[in-house]
Amino acid sequence: MNNNTTKLPVQKPKNTKLRIRFLLVLLFLSGLYIVALISTDFDVRASSASSLETLKRMFIDPIIDPSLYSEYPMYIGYMLETIAIAYAGLSIAAILAIPVGFLAARNMAKKYSYIGKAILNAIRAIPELIFAIIFVAAVGMGPYAGVLAISINSIGMLGKLYAEVIESIDMQKVDAIKASGGNRIQAMWYGVLPQVLPEFSSYAIYRFEIDVRASTVLGIVGAGGIGAPLLLATNQRNWEDVGMILIVVIIFVSLIDYISGYIRKRIV
Repeated sequence: MNNNTTKLPVQKPKNTKLRIRFLLVLLFLSGLYIVALISTDFDVRASSASSLETLKRMFIDPIIDPSLYSEYPMYIGYMLETIAIAYAGLSIAAILAIPVGFLAARNMAKKYSYIGKAILNAIRAIPELIFAIIFVAAVGMGPYAGVLAISINSIGMLGKLYAEVIESIDMQKVDAIKASGGNRIQAMWYGVLPQVLPEFSSYAIYRFEIDVRASTVLGIVGAGGIGAPLLLATNQRNWEDVGMILIVVIIFVSLIDYISGYIRKRIV
């Protein structure tokens, strides 16, 4: 048996063009950064307090100074209002996103699924802060505007996730129900919903975590919650109040993350 094999010469790929393109892109980006640094005004307003003093007032004094403890119940109340805004907005969105999700699913809406996808894309393209500004101007300042902003924005994300869940179901179960004489409603009730409801619930709970954080920011534009006191305390350089608000937010968000994570594990 002849073990002699002819070795073909291995040619290294010509990467000269690739290097030239990389250098051109690098030069272009470097030029953009240089222009941005030259044209940006970095005039920072000086503060009489040092950075260490500010950090001490924000994260140490609210813990060790007993005279500040009386302010915590007020900020806890604002945080509970923030959680209520997120919960109300999510409750609306979790229900309204179901028909939109079915409309956007290819295996349900068929050729009309592009309508649902277009609706969801349009909603997701607008941040909840913009929705909050619009609803504050429409219905006035307060939690109602925050609930509307959270609900509309959550429909866009939940609807997309719902559609992906619906598209991944086992259609053989649905076809079996139809083949045995079941109508369209029975196929939906017994074939589709039992497959999608656990994941729908899991995604809705996960979205609640996001909505709590979003509701914290929406108060800045007057949509209720703890954002308005945070903005006011920051503008007044009242760092003790800023620290207390941040501590309350961190504690509540951490608790919600832990509880929702536990619930999602039990559901899925």
